[in-house]
Amino acid sequence: MELYFLRHGEADWKNWTKPDDERPLTPFGKKEVRAVAKFLDRLKVRPDLIVTSSLPRASQTAEIAAEVLRVKLREDDLLAKGFGLDALRTILKRHRAKKLMLVGHEPDFTKVIRGLTNAQLKLSKAGVALVDVDLAGFEGKLVWLFPPKFARKIK
Repeated sequence: MELYFLRHGEADWKNWTKPDDERPLTPFGKKEVRAVAKFLDRLKVRPDLIVTSSLPRASQTAEIAAEVLRVKLREDDLLAKGFGLDALRTILKRHRAKKLMLVGHEPDFTKVIRGLTNAQLKLSKAGVALVDVDLAGFEGKLVWLFPPKFARKIK
């Protein structure tokens, strides 16, 4: 199956005083995520479904991606902080799809991708990775990884 990992966009607000879980995307974060989503659209990335963490920065990222890619969107609390391989197994059972995009957080996404592929990587904010997953063996191959600056350079 095709499994896309999209990390939420920039949500670093100066002088943020509310709980971390409430941080929304910054204006730059929204702009950058839109550029990444348009880049994915040009690449003809068409997940069957986007599943997102319910935290604002992730759900806002997913909403932008779903709008640009014209894909249905669902929330799943398993994608919040602490997401791991066991949670991934559950998500894949809950949201059956041949092409699935997950929107969530670091360092969880990097750990899960490493657990599936043994690849050494770091997923930047608004970065996206495609992993080809063999569900029978629950292992994968990293097909590609793009930082958001790549989407800004290729128009």
